[in-house]
Amino acid sequence: MKVNISGKNMEVSDYLRDVVEKKAQKLERYFKPGTEMNVTLSIEKSRHIAEVTVLFDGIVLRGEEATGDMYSSIDVVLKKLERQIRKHRTRLERRLRDDAFESGTVYDYYEGEHPEEDGPQIVRNKKFVAQPMDIDDAVMQMELLGHSFFVFRNSHNNEVNVLYKRSDGDYGLIEPI
Repeated sequence: MKVNISGKNMEVSDYLRDVVEKKAQKLERYFKPGTEMNVTLSIEKSRHIAEVTVLFDGIVLRGEEATGDMYSSIDVVLKKLERQIRKHRTRLERRLRDDAFESGTVYDYYEGEHPEEDGPQIVRNKKFVAQPMDIDDAVMQMELLGHSFFVFRNSHNNEVNVLYKRSDGDYGLIEPI
C-alpha cells in the first residue's frame, strides 16, 4: 500500500511520517497491492486533525478525526476506517468479486476567492463521475464516506438520484420526474 502524507498548516516531521506509515500498514491486509492511502494532517487552533482517504476499485473510504493530540487523532481515524471496512466487509467482498466498481471515480475540487456579496455564496464546486449503482450500494457508499447525502446514477432507470440521511436516522431518496 502506498501512503501519501501531507501537512496543512504544519510541517510533517520524519518521525510523524514513520508513525503514520507504520500504523497505516496494519490496514494493508484489506486492500489489493498498489492501493493508495492519502493522509492529511493539519492543526487548527488547538485541534489536531487527521484525514484519511482510500480509493480502491471505485469505492471511497474516508475518515476524519480531531483531538488535542496528533498521535491520538491518527490512531482514532485509522480505527474508524477499520470499523467501516469490517462493517461492510461481506458487501464489499461480494461487490469486488462481481467487478461492480470496475471503472474509477474522478474527483475535481475547485476552491477560490469570491468577492464579498450579501447572502450565501458558492465557495466550492465538486465534479465527479456518477457511477451506475443500485440504492443499497449508494447507501453503503454514503456511509463509508460519512456524508449526509450522496448523488449517484440509479442503475435501474439510469437517472441521477440523491440519497440523503434524514434526521430520524432513516434515508430519503430524491428522484427526478
